[in-house]
Parts: sequence; C-alpha cells; structure tokens
Amino acid sequence: MPDLRTPPPPLVPALRLPVRFTGSGAGVGELSWGQREIWLTMRRQRSWLPIGGWSRLAAGTTLAEVTDELRWMLRRYPTMRTRLRFAPDGRPLQSVADRGTVGLDVYDCPDGEDPEAFVIALDAGDRARPFDLVEAWPLRMAVVRHRGAPSHRSTVMPHLVTDGLGGRLFLAEVADRAGAPADTGTPPLEQARWQAGPAGQHQNASAVRHWRRTIARVPAPAVTGAGPYLRGEFRTTALPLAVHVLSERADADSSQVLMTLLAQALPGDGPAVLRPMVSNRFRRGFERVVAMVAQRGLCAADVAGRPFAEALRRVGAAAMGAYKYAYLDPDAVTAAFAEAGADPDAGLWCNDRRVASRQGFTGAAPAAAEVRAAPPGTFRWTVAQDDPFDPLSVDIDDDRDTDSGGRGLLLTVFTDAARLPAAGAEAFVRRAEELAVRQALQMLATAAETP
Repeated sequence: MPDLRTPPPPLVPALRLPVRFTGSGAGVGELSWGQREIWLTMRRQRSWLPIGGWSRLAAGTTLAEVTDELRWMLRRYPTMRTRLRFAPDGRPLQSVADRGTVGLDVYDCPDGEDPEAFVIALDAGDRARPFDLVEAWPLRMAVVRHRGAPSHRSTVMPHLVTDGLGGRLFLAEVADRAGAPADTGTPPLEQARWQAGPAGQHQNASAVRHWRRTIARVPAPAVTGAGPYLRGEFRTTALPLAVHVLSERADADSSQVLMTLLAQALPGDGPAVLRPMVSNRFRRGFERVVAMVAQRGLCAADVAGRPFAEALRRVGAAAMGAYKYAYLDPDAVTAAFAEAGADPDAGLWCNDRRVASRQGFTGAAPAAAEVRAAPPGTFRWTVAQDDPFDPLSVDIDDDRDTDSGGRGLLLTVFTDAARLPAAGAEAFVRRAEELAVRQALQMLATAAETP
C-alpha cells in the first residue's frame, strides 16, 4: 500500500492570459440543497474535491480560440462564476458575479518531453494545490504548448460547480457551442429561493418524514472513525457479465441488481443500509443545469439470507423511496440522525457513475460458459491518507482498461480502516462478485432446464 500522498511540485506557467467575461443571474443568497450537501462533504473530507480533467486539442487550435471558449463557458454557466461568502454566523452563501477576469495559464512543454505526460502532471498539480473558494474563480484552466503550438488543455474545478452529469452536459455543449440550446435550467440561486418558499418547505418536510422512518432502522454508532482512510480499485469482467445475465433474466435495472448484490455482500446480520447517490435531474428545471443537484439517498432492506429474487424486490422497493426523497435540506438530515441517536456514517455509500452500461448492456446476455470462464477480479490498494473519505463507499464505473473489449467494471472502494479494515473491504467486493456469478449460473441453469 502506498504511503500518505504528497503533492507534486508545481509547474510554472510561461504566461497568464487575462480573460474578461460577463454573465447574467448575479446575486448573493443561500446555498442550494445540492451545494450545501457537497459543501458539507468537502468540509468532512477536508478537500475542495477537484473534478475535471485534461484533453487533447484539435490540431491548429489557437490560444484565441481557447480563450473564446473559456469566456463562453463563464457567460453561460453561473456556477463557474460563483464564489463563497460567509454570513456573520459562519453560514456559507453563494455569490454569483456578472463580470470579472479569470486567468488562462499557458505552459510550454520542453521539446524533448511527452506533452501528454506533461499535461497529466499539470492536471495532478492543479488538483493538489489548495483552492481559495472565496477569492478565486472556481475554475483552473491551462493550455500546454508543444513546439510552440497548443496541444493539450487541463480544466479543474471544485465539486461545488457541478455534479458528474452536469459535467458531461457542459462538455457536450462546449463541443457544439452553436448547437447548445438556450435553456440552461434552473441555476442554484433560483433553486435556493424555491427551496426556502412554501413548495420547497413542503418537499423538505415530506422527505424528512421518510428519512426519519428509515433512520429508525439504522444502528447507533459502534465505532468512532479514526482512519487511516484507504482507497482501492477492483477491476472485474466477471461481475458485469453476471449482472448482464441477472438484469435480463430478472427484467430488472442493472443498478438495482448491483445494489442488491452489494447489499447481500455487506457484513453483518441487520438491515442492509444503502446510501445511493441520486441525480435529482428528473425534477423540473434540473435536466440541463450545470450545477450540483445530486444528493445522497437513504434506504434499508432486509436481505440477509434471502433468495436473490426476494432481495432484488426488497432493494428495489426501498431504493424507490431513496430516489424520491433524496431532495431535501442536508441540515435536516444531520438533525434527524442526531435526534434518533443513529450512526450518520452507517451503511454503504454507493455511486453508480457508469455511462456505457448504465442504460442497458449491448448484445445478447452471455452464456454460462462465458460467465464461468471469466477470471476473478483484481484488487489493489492505491491510497492511504489521514484526511477522511466517506466511511465505506463504492463508486461504480465502466472500465475501459480491461482486455475484455470495454466490458469490465471498475469499483473504487473507500474505507475507514477503523470501521472496516483493508482485508474486510476487499473481501466485501469480492463477495459481491462471487454472489453475482453464482446466481447468474443458477439462473442460466434453471432456464436451460425449463421447457
């Protein structure tokens, strides 16, 4: 396992280009529920939770074209010109500007170096550097030049700017600025105003009632987290093959199948407590907004010792409530856990971030021989740190780095070793894979025997 992480040395830009921008929707107000939830996560994890990435620029791209694109982004998306302010009582507020100047850093990659390796190091450095959420614009963009020509770009933002789906939306719109629709959804300032009004308070009250009913099934804190906090990667081709079979045979959404397998693999005999990340983009005005609207849901299901079909039904029913009531004031969630004396960190925090296979697998379901031939997944620990992650968390992504033609899954596992040690966390995801393969083979054998 690696040692605690140390940031790479910063690279020095050759120049910084000032990019002036203007935009609408300026004002100061409360954080929206989505912003407040990610702010609480940032404080808990002692991180500004950088998101973004790097990309190659098309041949012939000029610095003027990149600055025009950056100016367009800032004009279109209010969250990219939103900074924090703090009320006298310490409460965070959002401050949206209608104008300003942001710097575009330009770096020169030495002639003998690989520009891709250079931008990867640059991107890592920008993520590692502290971020001033009060004074700095929430966007770090840099261009790498190689032999005098722009070759790569890095864009890094705090998670306050947007969630994952909003990030994919803005990338698609930037790639086709001319075709981007006029509708940009409901910005966070307007969200916060609605949430403070009668309709928002009614929504919050309904959600809190659901959370209280579910929290009553959550155990009291048994262990105080103390770290170290570990991150690992589980790459598997057997799990997606089995999930494809189970999803098709049970006529169930693959996310529901994965949640059920993870729930049954959790250690312990009580109800399986799940904390899924919920998009909330099915709500009016949220489909096209580039903002943080995803929030954690909460559900509990009795699945220990149950047949898979029954466990699948129980998790599906519980998850529906989690999805419906994940739109609420995070401070009310904190208060509800405290009132009940329940563990606010209990359960599995899960985030299904797949793109390619989220809406369904391509092609026919694999045969039993293919499922049986898939090797067990590979696991490795990648990070140990003092700053906390979520207590036990699994992010699920499509894995494009496997030898299976892109049909693998990557499960990124986070654990507080004081709650669940490294060996237990690895055993947990391996158990989910084993359950999936065994159940898929049983379903295929039953289907073969049935006239």
